[in-house]
Amino acid sequence: MDIKNYMQTVGQQARTASRALSRSGTDAKNEALQFIANEIRAAAETLKQQNALDMEAGKAKGLDAALLDRLELTDDRIAGMAEGLEQIAALADPVGEISDMNYRPSGIQLGKMRVPLGVIGIIYESRPNVTADAAGLCLKSGNATILRGGSEAIHSNQAIAACIHRGLEQAGLPATAVQVIETTDRAAVGELIIMTDYVDVIVPRGGKGLIERVSNDARVPVIKHLDGICHVYIDSGADLDMAENIAFNAKCHRYGVCNAMETLLVDSAIAADILPRLAKRYATENVELRGCELTRIILTDIKAATDEDWDTEYLAPILSIRIVEGVDAAMDHIHKHSSGHTETIVTEDYARSRRFLAEVDSSSVMVNASTRFADGFEYGLGAEIGISTDKIHARGPVGLEGLTSQKWIVLGSGQIRS
Repeated sequence: MDIKNYMQTVGQQARTASRALSRSGTDAKNEALQFIANEIRAAAETLKQQNALDMEAGKAKGLDAALLDRLELTDDRIAGMAEGLEQIAALADPVGEISDMNYRPSGIQLGKMRVPLGVIGIIYESRPNVTADAAGLCLKSGNATILRGGSEAIHSNQAIAACIHRGLEQAGLPATAVQVIETTDRAAVGELIIMTDYVDVIVPRGGKGLIERVSNDARVPVIKHLDGICHVYIDSGADLDMAENIAFNAKCHRYGVCNAMETLLVDSAIAADILPRLAKRYATENVELRGCELTRIILTDIKAATDEDWDTEYLAPILSIRIVEGVDAAMDHIHKHSSGHTETIVTEDYARSRRFLAEVDSSSVMVNASTRFADGFEYGLGAEIGISTDKIHARGPVGLEGLTSQKWIVLGSGQIRS
């Protein structure tokens, strides 16, 4: 296969499809989403069969447990894909929304209209459910999309793509509005991220190596996050039962996800009370604990945390723990080591919670809630295209609005500038 010519064809088809989508109304897009959801449910057995091929190949290649967990399509995850598409269909369509209308002294009326970005390229690893989530969000926001999944999920992604194409065709929309790259050749990624004539934004989802490569080599603007080094800080004013449940859930609900807690910070005033309770809970899930010197005085049988631990996204049953002297020390640690993804304070102290919300500079900042809620589905976005830790255009879980832009509109009645 001539990768360059293949990708140019894909890009041209996506650009043409994006213009067709810009003419499509909300009803047509919602109908397509429902058709796709129906196709995914109907094809559940086929999807699992194709996913089994990927799982077998992944095990043979020695993929670790976190990657295999991301790769697997269970009945619940297949149902979740369909449900996510239906939730997207139920959301308000941002495209065409007009805001901030006002009259200028000249008599012209000025405002802003929300419009699609155009063509979105999405590069992702392992998780085949991203294929459906990304397609649905791009479709509802009026964008054509080019999806390049990892080679480890090629069978799963192509099976989901077939469902998407059937749903689009049933709704009378171009199947090329969603294109899933058919080759596993890595050169396809290299072409996709430089196709400035056809692609308006790139969203990489996957490991740090992938995202760094895309960020460094892309000529197309990128929406990204590199790491999910998320923190939970248990304050001296915390309800300890609540703190135990949040800290356990944030780490153990799922390991191989970017919103899992990787570092636990504990106020020294309550460390001796809460840490033994947590260590007992973590032991039931065989979580390896690594602690600072003060932590190891209380939990004498755990490993010492190194400087590297504070900057590591484990994506595994490993947790680093540091005892700190109050909320200022906790925020100092987060400022130095956080990836800007998600941080939580557990406290009943209103003033400290307000300070934490105001001063911690991450894309999601929480009070008395698990970091696992930092997710587009949980935020009511239906699904997410990714989580952005950038500060320009979109930040946090990127849903429909994050996949649109605004343009100025001017309404006149013959005015000319004097």
